[in-house]
Amino acid sequence: MTIPEPTNEDVMTDATAEQAETPVKSGKKGMIIGLLLAVAGAGGGYFVTTSGMLPFGGKHVMENASGLNETEPLKVLPNVDFIDLPPVVVSVKAGDSRHLKFHAQLEVNSDYIDDVEMMKPRIMDVLNGYLRAVEMSDLEDSLALMRIRGHLLRRIEIVVGEGRVRDVLVMEFVLN
Repeated sequence: MTIPEPTNEDVMTDATAEQAETPVKSGKKGMIIGLLLAVAGAGGGYFVTTSGMLPFGGKHVMENASGLNETEPLKVLPNVDFIDLPPVVVSVKAGDSRHLKFHAQLEVNSDYIDDVEMMKPRIMDVLNGYLRAVEMSDLEDSLALMRIRGHLLRRIEIVVGEGRVRDVLVMEFVLN
């Protein structure tokens, strides 16, 4: 028995089979290099922004007439005092017995602290009258507290005069 010699077609089939068997690279090396570059870039970016090397990050620097750099001065806080109002408990108009506990402070311009302190009983009267008129449906809204603060501030300004009370700060707002 004789073995037939391979023809050109058989040789080409063997060559393509060998090429198909070579393993394909998975590309993990490129992914690792990319990850390392991303970490290095993030670290470098953090350093540059926190060190103040960029004009829009960190401290703002101004040049004065002598050419020396100095940081911007901080804004002066407004000259205010706070007047604590006693807590108020009122019954809310609802089918069942519900109570609202409300405690607030008034932010007052310091020049008018004595004037506002003197009017505190009238302020408490206005606060009680307004809170007793509030209905349960008014309190269910997500913006109810903001609306109540605005209404109270307007009523208090009518009592003490415009420009004396800057804001009503709600310390406690509990509905039982």
